[in-house]
Amino acid sequence: MNKDSPDMSHKHWQRAIILVDMNAFFASIEQLYRPAWRGRPVAITNGRQGTCIITSSYEARACGIYTGMRLPEARRLCPQLIQCPANPALYAQVSTTVMQSLEAITPDIEIFSVDEAFLDVTRCQRLWGHPEKIAQMTMNTVHRATRLPCSVGLSGDKTTAKFAAKLQKPNGLTVIYPWQARERLRHVPVTELCGIGRRIGTFLAAHGVHFCGDMEKLPISVLARRFGDSGRRIWHMCQGSDPEPLHQHVSAPKSIGHGKIMPPNTRDLRLLNTYLQHMCEKVARRLRRHELEASRFYAALRLADSWLKGKYHSPCATDDGRQIMALCQPLLHDQWQGQGVFQIQITALDPRPRGLQADLFLNDEPQRQKRALINETMDRINSRYGEFTLAPAPLLQRSSMPNVIAPAWKPYGHRQTL
Repeated sequence: MNKDSPDMSHKHWQRAIILVDMNAFFASIEQLYRPAWRGRPVAITNGRQGTCIITSSYEARACGIYTGMRLPEARRLCPQLIQCPANPALYAQVSTTVMQSLEAITPDIEIFSVDEAFLDVTRCQRLWGHPEKIAQMTMNTVHRATRLPCSVGLSGDKTTAKFAAKLQKPNGLTVIYPWQARERLRHVPVTELCGIGRRIGTFLAAHGVHFCGDMEKLPISVLARRFGDSGRRIWHMCQGSDPEPLHQHVSAPKSIGHGKIMPPNTRDLRLLNTYLQHMCEKVARRLRRHELEASRFYAALRLADSWLKGKYHSPCATDDGRQIMALCQPLLHDQWQGQGVFQIQITALDPRPRGLQADLFLNDEPQRQKRALINETMDRINSRYGEFTLAPAPLLQRSSMPNVIAPAWKPYGHRQTL
């Protein structure tokens, strides 16, 4: 355990935030369920055909392998590397187990990503003891529930707790006392903090802020004028006093989309139509699952060095894959000129609760009700027997690449989708 001077370590904290970070989550799960892989370099890819590494075990990372690296390059660095196709359903199941286990510690939980969660244990100090004891209890709870390692950061705010969690990996507990956070962050580059990316980092550098300690020289008003409330938060983050509360509810989605990597340089119109329909059906299924519909859709094809894009509007909101397909097909028929395609993306831009707006002037209501009944029946069958057990005939030739689990996946709400 790494602690700054423990003089006041057992006093009551005015605010105590824990960040739980599962270590090499997907790879650790595979090593747990495949004992022969423990202690060996493992790289997770999107299916057996996938060549981009999603994540890797610590043994692989020690060889210089990192997320986003291509498999051939990784094999040159580590000939003994084990390629493992991703198993998103299993990862989602284990993630849910992790998050549910944390509820034994406190109900004040923010699920930050598929493998991270914030816990506000301020109110638990009377029940469980001082925050360091609770942090250790949290590590033990996760391990008992999953037999997987995690790293834990503890401090008085979210940003400092998240920074602390990455200091000792894997399986480490790092405490940064709130009253020492400002000094502890003083010599840390601002871009080391979660939420400060290249764009904001460039702005700060132009104003002489390279390290967190430099922030005290910059008036908060400068950041507020440029970035609004986010700028004010950044000013406090760098000084170990992030005011951001936990967000416990999954907000309504601003968009719902699915994309798929295609065989490189695909020029077959029939195959492109199949991929397009596949993504339209996935978006439609996800809309229906959460009783949503949309009227504005975005479709895009990634070419070798650019994207073909289009936005399409339906006169009435829909959750039907066939209608979304008809709406987005002009991207292929009107814009595509035979170039090689590498990826396809379909996104519903304005998802909203189903039935908010009555379509008073449309006369196809019987047909819409018929389609809704067909979709409902298909959804029930597919939920029981597997995705696309029943599907439009062209999708029999759909991609064999498996689903992926996005980092923003959460076990509750709209993001509970692969």
